[in-house]
Amino acid sequence: MRRRTLALATASGAALLAAAALPATAQPGVPRALPAAPGGGLQEGSVSAADLLAKLKGCSQLSNGKYRTDEETSATVPVCGKNGAVFWKADMDVDCDGQTTSKCNADTDPWYQDDTAFRQSNGKPLNAEKLPYVVVPSSSGIWNYASAGIKGGGVVAVIYNNQVEYAVVGDTGPDKIIGEASYAAAKGLGINPDPENGGADSGVTYVLFKNSKASPIESHADAVSRGDALAKKFLQDN
Repeated sequence: MRRRTLALATASGAALLAAAALPATAQPGVPRALPAAPGGGLQEGSVSAADLLAKLKGCSQLSNGKYRTDEETSATVPVCGKNGAVFWKADMDVDCDGQTTSKCNADTDPWYQDDTAFRQSNGKPLNAEKLPYVVVPSSSGIWNYASAGIKGGGVVAVIYNNQVEYAVVGDTGPDKIIGEASYAAAKGLGINPDPENGGADSGVTYVLFKNSKASPIESHADAVSRGDALAKKFLQDN
Protein backbone atom coordinates (compact mmCIF):
# COMPACT_ATOMS: atom_id res chain seq x y z
CA MET A 1 0.00 0.00 0.00
CA ARG A 2 1.28 3.45 -0.80
CA ARG A 3 2.49 5.68 2.00
CA ARG A 4 2.28 9.41 2.35
CA THR A 5 5.32 11.42 1.35
CA LEU A 6 7.69 12.65 4.04
CA ALA A 7 7.77 16.03 2.32
CA LEU A 8 4.50 17.27 3.72
CA ALA A 9 4.01 21.00 3.39
CA THR A 10 3.92 22.98 6.60
CA ALA A 11 0.48 24.21 7.47
CA SER A 12 0.88 27.95 7.31
CA GLY A 13 -1.16 31.07 6.94
CA ALA A 14 -4.05 29.37 8.70
CA ALA A 15 -7.31 30.96 7.71
CA LEU A 16 -9.50 31.62 10.70
CA LEU A 17 -12.91 31.05 9.20
CA ALA A 18 -15.07 33.24 11.40
CA ALA A 19 -18.53 31.91 11.83
CA ALA A 20 -21.62 33.68 12.79
CA ALA A 21 -23.27 30.44 11.80
CA LEU A 22 -24.46 27.40 13.69
CA PRO A 23 -22.04 25.20 15.64
CA ALA A 24 -20.75 21.94 14.26
CA THR A 25 -23.59 19.76 15.41
CA ALA A 26 -25.94 17.61 13.44
CA GLN A 27 -28.45 19.82 11.70
CA PRO A 28 -31.96 18.85 10.63
CA GLY A 29 -33.01 18.87 7.03
CA VAL A 30 -29.74 17.62 5.53
CA PRO A 31 -30.66 15.79 2.31
CA ARG A 32 -29.69 12.13 2.40
CA ALA A 33 -30.76 9.25 0.21
CA LEU A 34 -29.62 5.82 1.34
CA PRO A 35 -28.29 3.54 0.07
CA ALA A 36 -26.01 5.10 -2.52
CA ALA A 37 -24.83 1.97 -4.20
CA PRO A 38 -26.11 -1.56 -4.88
CA GLY A 39 -24.00 -2.72 -1.95
CA GLY A 40 -25.55 -0.20 0.40
CA GLY A 41 -22.60 2.19 0.40
CA LEU A 42 -22.47 5.79 1.54
CA GLN A 43 -24.70 8.32 -0.21
CA GLU A 44 -24.79 11.88 1.04
CA GLY A 45 -27.28 14.11 -0.70
CA SER A 46 -29.53 13.09 -3.57
CA VAL A 47 -27.13 13.15 -6.54
CA SER A 48 -25.69 9.76 -7.45
CA ALA A 49 -22.06 8.94 -8.13
CA ALA A 50 -23.00 7.74 -11.63
CA ASP A 51 -24.66 11.05 -12.52
CA LEU A 52 -21.66 13.05 -11.33
CA LEU A 53 -19.12 10.82 -13.06
CA ALA A 54 -21.06 11.04 -16.31
CA LYS A 55 -20.23 14.75 -16.38
CA LEU A 56 -16.54 14.16 -15.72
CA LYS A 57 -15.53 12.34 -18.89
CA GLY A 58 -12.53 13.87 -20.58
CA CYS A 59 -10.43 16.69 -19.16
CA SER A 60 -10.13 20.37 -19.95
CA GLN A 61 -6.78 20.76 -18.22
CA LEU A 62 -6.29 23.75 -15.94
CA SER A 63 -2.96 22.84 -14.39
CA ASN A 64 0.36 23.69 -16.01
CA GLY A 65 1.50 20.11 -16.02
CA LYS A 66 0.47 17.13 -13.93
CA TYR A 67 0.83 15.88 -10.36
CA ARG A 68 2.26 12.73 -8.89
CA THR A 69 0.19 10.60 -6.52
CA ASP A 70 3.33 9.75 -4.54
CA GLU A 71 6.89 10.91 -4.26
CA GLU A 72 8.13 7.88 -6.19
CA THR A 73 5.53 7.89 -8.98
CA SER A 74 5.51 9.76 -12.27
CA ALA A 75 3.32 12.82 -12.84
CA THR A 76 0.10 11.62 -14.43
CA VAL A 77 -2.77 13.51 -12.75
CA PRO A 78 -4.02 16.81 -14.23
CA VAL A 79 -6.40 19.26 -12.59
CA CYS A 80 -9.40 19.56 -14.90
CA GLY A 81 -12.01 22.29 -15.25
CA LYS A 82 -15.79 22.21 -15.64
CA ASN A 83 -18.49 24.83 -15.24
CA GLY A 84 -18.56 25.66 -11.53
CA ALA A 85 -15.95 23.14 -10.43
CA VAL A 86 -12.50 21.66 -10.81
CA PHE A 87 -11.76 17.96 -10.46
CA TRP A 88 -9.08 15.32 -10.48
CA LYS A 89 -8.99 11.55 -10.44
CA ALA A 90 -6.33 10.07 -8.19
CA ASP A 91 -5.66 7.93 -5.15
CA MET A 92 -6.32 8.69 -1.50
CA ASP A 93 -3.61 9.06 1.08
CA VAL A 94 -4.86 9.53 4.63
CA ASP A 95 -4.23 12.86 6.39
CA CYS A 96 -4.41 12.77 10.20
CA ASP A 97 -3.14 16.32 10.76
CA GLY A 98 -4.95 18.70 13.10
CA GLN A 99 -6.28 18.15 16.58
CA THR A 100 -4.67 15.35 18.56
CA THR A 101 -7.15 12.49 19.05
CA SER A 102 -7.02 8.78 19.85
CA LYS A 103 -6.81 7.94 16.13
CA CYS A 104 -4.72 10.89 14.94
CA ASN A 105 -1.54 11.59 16.88
CA ALA A 106 2.24 11.27 16.71
CA ASP A 107 2.06 7.60 17.69
CA THR A 108 -0.43 6.54 15.01
CA ASP A 109 0.92 8.76 12.22
CA PRO A 110 4.68 9.10 11.57
CA TRP A 111 4.02 12.30 9.60
CA TYR A 112 1.61 13.84 12.10
CA GLN A 113 1.38 17.62 12.41
CA ASP A 114 -0.84 19.26 15.01
CA ASP A 115 -2.14 21.96 12.69
CA THR A 116 -4.09 22.37 9.47
CA ALA A 117 -3.84 25.12 6.88
CA PHE A 118 -7.47 26.06 7.53
CA ARG A 119 -9.01 26.12 10.98
CA GLN A 120 -12.30 25.84 12.79
CA SER A 121 -14.42 28.88 13.54
CA ASN A 122 -12.98 28.90 17.07
CA GLY A 123 -9.41 29.05 15.79
CA LYS A 124 -8.51 25.43 16.56
CA PRO A 125 -7.08 23.10 13.91
CA LEU A 126 -9.54 20.78 12.18
CA ASN A 127 -10.28 17.33 13.61
CA ALA A 128 -9.24 14.78 10.96
CA GLU A 129 -10.78 11.91 12.91
CA LYS A 130 -14.25 13.45 12.85
CA LEU A 131 -14.38 15.84 9.88
CA PRO A 132 -14.21 14.72 6.25
CA TYR A 133 -11.79 17.11 4.59
CA VAL A 134 -9.67 17.13 1.44
CA VAL A 135 -6.07 18.25 1.01
CA VAL A 136 -5.18 20.46 -1.97
CA PRO A 137 -1.63 20.85 -3.31
CA SER A 138 0.11 23.98 -2.10
CA SER A 139 0.16 26.71 -4.74
CA SER A 140 2.97 26.36 -7.25
CA GLY A 141 3.79 26.83 -10.90
CA ILE A 142 1.73 23.72 -11.60
CA TRP A 143 -1.50 25.14 -10.21
CA ASN A 144 -2.76 27.78 -7.80
CA TYR A 145 -5.96 26.57 -6.16
CA ALA A 146 -6.95 30.05 -4.97
CA SER A 147 -6.87 31.48 -8.50
CA ALA A 148 -9.34 28.77 -9.52
CA GLY A 149 -11.91 29.87 -6.93
CA ILE A 150 -11.00 27.17 -4.41
CA LYS A 151 -10.74 28.27 -0.78
CA GLY A 152 -10.49 26.88 2.72
CA GLY A 153 -13.86 25.44 3.69
CA GLY A 154 -14.81 24.98 0.04
CA VAL A 155 -17.23 22.11 -0.58
CA VAL A 156 -15.96 18.94 -2.24
CA ALA A 157 -17.76 15.87 -3.55
CA VAL A 158 -15.56 12.79 -3.08
CA ILE A 159 -16.59 9.83 -5.22
CA TYR A 160 -15.35 6.29 -4.63
CA ASN A 161 -16.76 2.84 -5.35
CA ASN A 162 -20.13 4.26 -6.48
CA GLN A 163 -20.40 6.33 -3.29
CA VAL A 164 -20.67 10.08 -2.75
CA GLU A 165 -19.33 11.82 0.33
CA TYR A 166 -19.17 15.59 0.89
CA ALA A 167 -16.14 17.15 2.48
CA VAL A 168 -14.44 20.54 2.80
CA VAL A 169 -11.07 21.86 1.68
CA GLY A 170 -9.23 21.56 4.98
CA ASP A 171 -5.49 21.41 4.46
CA THR A 172 -2.69 21.94 1.96
CA GLY A 173 -0.02 19.43 1.05
CA PRO A 174 3.10 19.03 -1.10
CA ASP A 175 3.12 21.19 -4.22
CA LYS A 176 3.80 18.33 -6.62
CA ILE A 177 1.59 15.59 -5.13
CA ILE A 178 -2.19 15.19 -5.23
CA GLY A 179 -4.77 12.80 -3.76
CA GLU A 180 -5.22 13.07 0.00
CA ALA A 181 -8.10 13.35 2.45
CA SER A 182 -8.74 13.10 6.18
CA TYR A 183 -9.12 10.03 8.36
CA ALA A 184 -12.87 10.68 8.56
CA ALA A 185 -13.22 11.05 4.78
CA ALA A 186 -11.50 7.72 4.19
CA LYS A 187 -13.47 5.92 6.89
CA GLY A 188 -16.79 7.23 5.57
CA LEU A 189 -16.07 5.74 2.14
CA GLY A 190 -15.04 2.36 3.50
CA ILE A 191 -11.34 3.01 2.84
CA ASN A 192 -8.83 1.87 5.45
CA PRO A 193 -8.23 5.12 7.40
CA ASP A 194 -4.90 4.12 8.93
CA PRO A 195 -2.61 7.10 8.21
CA GLU A 196 0.48 4.92 7.78
CA ASN A 197 -0.78 1.87 5.91
CA GLY A 198 -4.29 2.76 4.77
CA GLY A 199 -5.72 4.72 1.87
CA ALA A 200 -6.73 3.73 -1.66
CA ASP A 201 -4.31 3.27 -4.54
CA SER A 202 -6.71 4.60 -7.19
CA GLY A 203 -10.33 5.16 -8.13
CA VAL A 204 -11.04 8.33 -6.15
CA THR A 205 -12.56 11.38 -7.86
CA TYR A 206 -12.49 14.79 -6.18
CA VAL A 207 -14.93 17.48 -7.38
CA LEU A 208 -14.22 20.88 -5.82
CA PHE A 209 -16.99 23.43 -6.24
CA LYS A 210 -15.73 26.92 -7.04
CA ASN A 211 -16.44 29.84 -4.71
CA SER A 212 -18.24 27.63 -2.19
CA LYS A 213 -17.78 27.48 1.56
CA ALA A 214 -19.29 25.45 4.37
CA SER A 215 -20.26 27.60 7.34
CA PRO A 216 -18.76 26.91 9.74
CA ILE A 217 -15.99 24.85 8.17
CA GLU A 218 -16.29 22.18 10.88
CA SER A 219 -19.97 21.47 10.17
CA HIS A 220 -20.17 18.34 8.06
CA ALA A 221 -23.93 18.70 7.96
CA ASP A 222 -23.59 22.10 6.30
CA ALA A 223 -21.13 20.69 3.77
CA VAL A 224 -23.63 17.96 2.87
CA SER A 225 -26.52 20.40 2.54
CA ARG A 226 -24.54 22.84 0.40
CA GLY A 227 -22.91 20.02 -1.52
CA ASP A 228 -26.23 18.53 -2.55
CA ALA A 229 -27.41 21.88 -3.94
CA LEU A 230 -24.09 22.48 -5.69
CA ALA A 231 -24.09 19.00 -7.22
CA LYS A 232 -27.57 19.53 -8.64
CA LYS A 233 -26.48 22.83 -10.16
CA PHE A 234 -23.34 21.17 -11.51
CA LEU A 235 -25.45 18.60 -13.37
CA GLN A 236 -27.60 21.36 -14.84
CA ASP A 237 -24.63 23.47 -15.96
CA ASN A 238 -22.52 20.73 -17.54
